Amino acid sequence: MRFAIALAVPAGLLASGVSPLSAFGMFWMAAAAAWAVVLYIRSQRPAWITIGAGARIGLVTGLLAGWLAFAVSGGWLFAQRTVLHQASQIDGVYKSFVDTFEQKKNDMAAGMSASDAAQTQTSLAQIETFILSPEGHAGIWVFSLAFNSAFLILFAVGGGALGAKLLARSRRPEI
Repeated sequence: MRFAIALAVPAGLLASGVSPLSAFGMFWMAAAAAWAVVLYIRSQRPAWITIGAGARIGLVTGLLAGWLAFAVSGGWLFAQRTVLHQASQIDGVYKSFVDTFEQKKNDMAAGMSASDAAQTQTSLAQIETFILSPEGHAGIWVFSLAFNSAFLILFAVGGGALGAKLLARSRRPEI
């Protein structure tokens, strides 16, 4: 557990949106989990581990680092918006997202019959109303951060399993 915590903190910080190295977040998570497995194996006598145990070590590392990346990224967005007064830049990114949604909505409606288009337009108008609301704006950002964290956790699990597979000796049968 202490290896997972010790490696989750730097991996979470490097994978958060604040770090300029966050583009390599998947790599940081997998590497931290694999490294945690290596450190765990070195501390064990005899040095054997299953792939499932490596995946569990990766899961713990990924959960801790994912939560940290979520919190740091969310805190940074809050600081950008309120303290640094960069709301117009954040809203510009969101406006381009909404414009893309609007364009796709129009393209989809163009290829439908009149009755289907009317029903679809009504449904999409409700979605668009939600997206344009402050709650929708915040929800999209939270969903984006949560999806990113979940993706990072998957890579940490894979890194832990891969570390166990590649670096551990197989278990010797007991006589």
